[in-house]
Amino acid sequence: MKKTIALLVLAVLLAYGALNYHFILTDSGLSVLKKVELTLDDTIVDARGDKKVKLLLNPALMKAGLKELLREASDSIK
Repeated sequence: MKKTIALLVLAVLLAYGALNYHFILTDSGLSVLKKVELTLDDTIVDARGDKKVKLLLNPALMKAGLKELLREASDSIK
């Protein structure tokens, strides 16, 4: 019974994280942004290399602050 409850709590926490945060893989590592809306869209985003231009056209990511994140990531690489 305890194992079932622990697995249920873990599943709820994973669902909460997937609904509320963007996990973005940049050239400098993994970054997390708070989502503007509760959706599963763009939960895990690959922003390495040339893919950044396409992501800058996504309104949900722009509202969450992707542009500033990519700017900070590029500054930390230099």
